[in-house]
Amino acid sequence: MSTLRNKVQLIGHVGQEPTITNLHNGKKVVRLSIATNEHYKDSKGEKQTDTNWHSLVAWGKTADIIEKYVTKGKEIAIEGKLTSRSYEDKDGVKRYVTEVVVSEILLLGNAE
Repeated sequence: MSTLRNKVQLIGHVGQEPTITNLHNGKKVVRLSIATNEHYKDSKGEKQTDTNWHSLVAWGKTADIIEKYVTKGKEIAIEGKLTSRSYEDKDGVKRYVTEVVVSEILLLGNAE
């Protein structure tokens, strides 16, 4: 169970084209977001959909795969870990970010 301490698995659709950044040290980072949908029936028995958005970041070979094959609307499955960080924006306001660092990706459906 020690490998389950910080593990995230998500299946969803890519919300926008991935953003690729080539860093000065030669490394590449890709940022993207995916939407996951949960379906349920409300108290009146009507079908409802709850959509959640997840921020993803990928490095190295995983970033290369995303750059080459992943586009807006594509259904993907990812595995990774949650990370949190903070930064100050241009106005000096402290912002907090939680994102999934992707370690594995599986390409599922076609772009819609």
